[in-house]
Amino acid sequence: MQRNFQKSIATLGYDKSNSLVFVSLAIIILLRILFTGLMGLMPQDAYYFFYSENLALSYFDHPPAVAYMLRFFTVIFGQNAFAIKFADFTITALTILSFYSLSQHFVKKEDLSKPLLLLISTFMVTILSLITTPDVPLLFFWTLSVLSLYKAIILNKKWHWLLAGLCMGLAFDSKYTALLLPFGLTLFLIVSANYRKLLFSVWYWLSALIFLMTISPVVIWNIQNKFASFKFQSSSRAESVQGFDINITYFFGVIGHQAAILIPILFFGLLVFLFRAIKRNRLRIKLIQPPTLFLLCFFLPTFFLFFGASFFIWVKLNWLMPAYITGIIWVSRYFSYKWIRMQVIVSVIIHLVLAFQLIFYPYPVQSDDTWYGWKDLSQQVETIHSKHPDAFIFSADGYKTSAILDFYLNEKIYHPNVIGEVALQMDYLPNDIPTLAGKEAIFLDSSPRFSDEERSGIIPDKLLSYFSSVEELAPILIKRNGKTVRKFFVYLCKNYHPEKVLTVN
Repeated sequence: MQRNFQKSIATLGYDKSNSLVFVSLAIIILLRILFTGLMGLMPQDAYYFFYSENLALSYFDHPPAVAYMLRFFTVIFGQNAFAIKFADFTITALTILSFYSLSQHFVKKEDLSKPLLLLISTFMVTILSLITTPDVPLLFFWTLSVLSLYKAIILNKKWHWLLAGLCMGLAFDSKYTALLLPFGLTLFLIVSANYRKLLFSVWYWLSALIFLMTISPVVIWNIQNKFASFKFQSSSRAESVQGFDINITYFFGVIGHQAAILIPILFFGLLVFLFRAIKRNRLRIKLIQPPTLFLLCFFLPTFFLFFGASFFIWVKLNWLMPAYITGIIWVSRYFSYKWIRMQVIVSVIIHLVLAFQLIFYPYPVQSDDTWYGWKDLSQQVETIHSKHPDAFIFSADGYKTSAILDFYLNEKIYHPNVIGEVALQMDYLPNDIPTLAGKEAIFLDSSPRFSDEERSGIIPDKLLSYFSSVEELAPILIKRNGKTVRKFFVYLCKNYHPEKVLTVN
């Protein structure tokens, strides 16, 4: 594969304009490597590391692959931010290699650089390389699944059916979005006259059996926990749809963030060529060659599903990522090198801006979804705790502050279920909340959009319901070059009485 890769790179030639593409691409890759060292821990990183410290068959909000991925890398490289970032970077690099191997079956040798350049230039790859989410292993196993299915169906390599079943199962063990893989497979076999007979072959059903066996840990966990995860990812999402009122803001929001993660040239080019194909009736099944139809069956269902859903719910930026594996290969055949050069150059500019932000942090992020200030927070919390050594520490902003503190401090950190709020996976772990009765607590409350450095002057009612008295301490201020960029309110709570706490378990 390495030899073919080198040949494909050579196809662009070495004229001045194409040299610029490869220099730009090298800059992007080097910046990503630099980012792994510059970028601090994100709350998502810490939360999924918490998963890895508490290995299970599955988890409340996601399947377990991301936990086992982090456990593998942190056992080898230690419990540190680098090990977590390196895990994301390595698995994403393997996704790119798998993508390249897949592309060889659909793109002429002289054009193999096209899909590779388009994928590597996306901000999507940067996100996957730097931030731990279930999408990191999902994209890897999704790509391997499509590659194995192509070899099994189009190339008639029977044993790849078994590998495909395993990879589709591991993709599902990464994220439930992977259900669209067996859907895409079955859709292709149904609409393809040449391969429809495979629906009745023993290999198709063996693949399905291996898929079911591979996802069994997730199913078992759900059975043991009253299908909590399946309900959370299905019925709770459905409940977020308020009737069938169209929210056009959501739709344009998806266009905005998808253009950002793909880079606008690729994203809008994808829309243009898709529109042209529909307008010119090129998507009629009878007119599409089997390899192209194969690509579209793993691209269009996911793409249209989430774009359609965006009229009613807020679709997150990572939900469409799997669609782009085959979508980029398909659209790369219509992109000229001129537009690919523009895509790569724009990508370099965006990555340089990100590098400037990471190094100098000129624009503070007014959100808890940031990489900056968490380690400083942990150090200041440790100082406060040294003055109240018998107090337990907790936060109630979902999982973010608690997960970060759990990573950095040698203390057990508690979560929103201390005051009866939903705590996601923490609700499904054995807890010792009753043993905390009568104790003091240090409560942290993030204020991402603060306007001053003063105390809030307000005691949250939710604390007074569980503690006899609450005193506000001086806030924790995180500074950068003498300027306060983050703020956390701090409360000393006394005499905890957990009688009202309702836990899932």
